[in-house]
This record gives sequence, structure tokens and C-alpha cells, in this order.
Amino acid sequence: MRTAEISSSSPSYKCSQLIAKRFVRSALPLNFRMVGVKSGTWVCPLICLLYLLAFLQVEGDNVPMTLLKGAVAEGAVCLDGSPAAYNLAPGSGSGANNWLLFVEGGGWCSTVNDCVVRKGNFRGSSNHMPPVSFSGMLGGVQQRNPDFYNWNRVKIRYCDGASFTGDIEKVDPATGLYFRGARVWRAIMKDLLARGMNKAQKALLGGCSAGGLTTILHCDSFRSLLPASATVKCFSDAGYFIDAKDISGADSIQSFYSDVVNLHGSANNLPSSCTSRLPANKCFFPLNVVATMKTPLFILNAAYDQWQIKNILVPPSADPNNAWGDCKLDIKKCSSDQLQTLQGFRTTFLNALPGAGSSATGLFILSCHTHCQSGDADTWFAADSPRIDNTPIGKAVGDWYFGRSSAVRKIDCPYPCNSSCRKVAKNSMED
Repeated sequence: MRTAEISSSSPSYKCSQLIAKRFVRSALPLNFRMVGVKSGTWVCPLICLLYLLAFLQVEGDNVPMTLLKGAVAEGAVCLDGSPAAYNLAPGSGSGANNWLLFVEGGGWCSTVNDCVVRKGNFRGSSNHMPPVSFSGMLGGVQQRNPDFYNWNRVKIRYCDGASFTGDIEKVDPATGLYFRGARVWRAIMKDLLARGMNKAQKALLGGCSAGGLTTILHCDSFRSLLPASATVKCFSDAGYFIDAKDISGADSIQSFYSDVVNLHGSANNLPSSCTSRLPANKCFFPLNVVATMKTPLFILNAAYDQWQIKNILVPPSADPNNAWGDCKLDIKKCSSDQLQTLQGFRTTFLNALPGAGSSATGLFILSCHTHCQSGDADTWFAADSPRIDNTPIGKAVGDWYFGRSSAVRKIDCPYPCNSSCRKVAKNSMED
């Protein structure tokens, strides 16, 4: 769990490393340690400590979690029946009436057994949710998040397993599972509106992975909740999942999404503009929803998305001998044949994106092998963050939201052309 946004090249990071080393060597408080007094080197740890404490005070404090205990009576609960939750950092100054909502990722559960497992962890219960500090596009330091740092920033905690679409009244006493994601969504929106979001001047609904899909599925309905005069847009990070066959030729992801929709009773809570034309399981795919969306959308995605390669292109069922094991973890370890398959997947992905005629749709499609890039300071707006045309992700999103550029539609060249991808963290998966 990150406690602050600290780049490895920043003075605060170097100070934190020095402090950590000194702290490990002694149980005494750091300000009592005077290492190398003769040479005067004790001054650096002390200055670094003061600097780091000031930095953490601003950026890294845990953001309080709000539990919607009053919504339990309405059945707006996590898989285990615990209250829905979110974390809110209030806005200030010019951002006091602006709202950024960011939905957690975390995959989906498509079987009763999978959902039961989630009941015992933070993916299915607010009783197990760890504290969070905000970073990346949720960060509160202007230098690292210049466009949204002082907005009301909300992280919506994900604990229903179906991108906030399920709603089944009956609870099986044998499992104790509550499929109530749609009720959770409505309860959180109601609470935030009462806290001032009903007077929003600007708003951005975003999310990562399953949260990025949530953003797409709920984008137009979110817009309908806010004042007509407000500027409202949506942002999907690593949430543009495509309807593609796996390497064995099977429709594995279609089958998986069908199971999710059926288990959670999601059909009635998917966008009617899609379900009126297509089967409900097809409306879990962004392509079929975005085609009729009215609210502007920004799509941030890796063309070689780790989650999609592991679960759509090469799910375990299509690779029983684990021939793709190393390649799925590290694209540098792919064979020439595997890399050719990945290039074909990239082409399929690009063909599934909204066309150039969708002027309200922003694109930032990197050729990195990663998943989720907006919640980390190092990939959002750092000096060495991944970029296209020398533009980091945070600037591209800000330019699009505020209309500083007529069109932000950036699609990277194929792997391995983008050297900035080397900075992408190996643990960027959030599934």
C-alpha cells in the first residue's frame, strides 16, 4: 500500500531511503540519531526527516473511509452484507465545487464459489478494506496532479464483483451472498449528492480495470444526476475490454461475462441503449455501450494490456501446458511467434476503439505491457512517466477535459518502440 507519491528520482524519495536505513539500524527516534557528527552528516537525515514529514502531511495521509450504514436497510451492501464504502478528500479553493470520482478495480466473480471467496477479503466486504492514501489522478499535490489536486476527490470502494450492476433480492442462506451492486451504486451517488455534488460545476467519473468498465456502464446515468450546467465527462483506465477469441479460437471472455451477468442479475442495470439492441452479456463489452453513449469519454489503455492478454487472449483454459507463462508476465520473454500473436491482438484492440468521428472521445493508447496507469504518481504525471509524443498521461487527460486541445487521440506505435514504457511498474496489475 502506497503512503505517498514519491518518485525514485525525487529528493523526498532519496531522503526516505536514507531515513529508512538509519531507522532500521536503531530503535531510537530518528531525531535523536546523530550519525557522523564529526563530518556533519547528521544534518542531512534531520533535514530530510523534516522535509519528508511535511511531504507526507500534505500528500500521504490516509483518507478517511465513509461507511453507508444507513443504506444497509435498503440492501445497498457488499457481497457479505457489510455497508458500502468510499473515501473522500474534500475540495478547496477553485476546486471546492468540482468532483472527481474514481472507482476501484478488482475483476469480477462469475461463480458462487468465487464470490464466497471475496466475502472474506476487501473485494467483497467493507470489514476487510484497508486504509488508502490518494495518489496519481487522486493525488492532492498540485505539482503532481495540477488539474485535479484541489477537487473533491472520491475513491469508490469495489465490493460487489459485477461492476455495480447486480441486483437480486433473494439471499441464499447457504452462501449468504448479496448481489446488490446496483443498489450500492445508487446509495453512494445519493450520499455524495447530499454532500454537495448536486451543486457540482465540473465532474469527472473515472476508474481502473473493472472500475474503468463501471465508468463506461454508468457514465450517462451519472451525467443525468448532475446539474445541466455542469461540465461532466468520464474516464476509463484499462477498462476497455474487447470481445476477442482466445488463442484456441474459443469465446472465453463472452462466456465469462455471461456467467457474471446471470449470477448477479445484471441485465436490468446495464445501459438500456445497449440491452435494447443486444443480449445483456454483450453489453458488458465497452464497444457496444460506447457506440450510443452521449457523455464524453476518455479511454486510457495499454495496447498490450496485461489483464486482457492473461484472461482474454490466453486464459488458462486455452493454454493448459502454460506455454505462455513467461510471456504473459514479461513481454520481453515472448517468443517471435507469441509476439506476432500479440501484435495481432493489438490490431484487434485498435479496431474496437471508437472511430475518429467520435470527436468527444479522447484516446491515449500506449504500447506498454501493463494494466492501470492513472492511480500511480510515477505513471500519471512524473518527469519519467510513460508518454506519447512527449505527453504524459496526466497532461493528456487534463488537456482533453478542459478543452485545451481540439482533439486528444494519441495511439502509440507498436511494441517495442516506446522507450518510456521501461518506467511502468511490474506490479501495475489491479485485477
